Amino acid sequence: MSPLVMAILGTLFVIAAILVLIFLAVLSRYFWLWIQAIMTGANVGLGDLIGMMFRRVDARMIVRSKIMAVAAGIDDPELTTKALEAHYLSRGNVPQVIRALIAARKSRQINLSFQKAAAIDLAGRDVLDAVQTSVYPKVIDCPPRNSVNPFLDAIAKDGIQLMVKARVTVRANLAQLIGGATEDTIIARVGQGIVSAIGSAESHKVVLENPDMISKAVLASRLDDQTAFEIVSIDIADIDVGENIGARLQADRAEADTRVARARAEGRRAEAVAIEQEMFAKIEESRAAVVASEASVPFAIADALKDGKMKVMDYYKLKNITADTEMRQSIAGTSTTGPSNAPQTRPAN
Repeated sequence: MSPLVMAILGTLFVIAAILVLIFLAVLSRYFWLWIQAIMTGANVGLGDLIGMMFRRVDARMIVRSKIMAVAAGIDDPELTTKALEAHYLSRGNVPQVIRALIAARKSRQINLSFQKAAAIDLAGRDVLDAVQTSVYPKVIDCPPRNSVNPFLDAIAKDGIQLMVKARVTVRANLAQLIGGATEDTIIARVGQGIVSAIGSAESHKVVLENPDMISKAVLASRLDDQTAFEIVSIDIADIDVGENIGARLQADRAEADTRVARARAEGRRAEAVAIEQEMFAKIEESRAAVVASEASVPFAIADALKDGKMKVMDYYKLKNITADTEMRQSIAGTSTTGPSNAPQTRPAN
């Protein structure tokens, strides 16, 4: 043989040896997984395992999940190796989805497909917990145990405050688990329904005699609409009587009315005082006018004497009459002249 042929054959031999070594390495890594898949009927080929290696998929997880599904008798045409790989590459929890499918099948009450379970898992919900909650309902405290206020406060029409604590039994609604409201919404709606039911009661005694009226009223409101849960029952765990809020509000209203009345009375009193002071000012103005008129009397008498309209004797008679009048008034204790006759005004308050 020529040297060129020998070189080509040597190169081919080296390449074949490398391929054999790669095959043996892959076979040694995935041989037992492949055997397990064949023995359990999981239908995972050696080519699929090699492809998982290149796609950086955890082949051991995929094979074991497929084996669990087959061993549990899950016959879902959508549950293929490619679907499990796609869910893993989407950062989904493949074993959790398979456990949820197994739990749903064992319950014989839930029809859950792989695509639905995978969608719930990718939505961020715990699909296994949802299936378990759907089979075994769980109890939610309303208000929650870590709440600042341990009771729901509601007031009946008679003004009496009632403090209520309720327990809500819910079952997961898998059909609305994606996009449905969470437990917080259920708690808020139930609290709203309890407050509304107590507020519509004529008396707090009616509520104390029939606590189940609250549960019936709340359940009739369909509070679980558009939520991820279905309300099974609402039980009143505790109910206590609080304060008489109606009486306190009436007392506050009466106090406010009293303050308004006092303010209005004070306004009227101030107005009366102002009118009184105005009248005193008018009296003083009239007295000043009288004094000014009296001051002009001597000038009028002088003019009358000068013009001859009044005689001297008439003037003396007038003086005698005036003196006599002043003497009588002094004896009687009254006087119409002088500043002492001015009315005493009271200072404004």
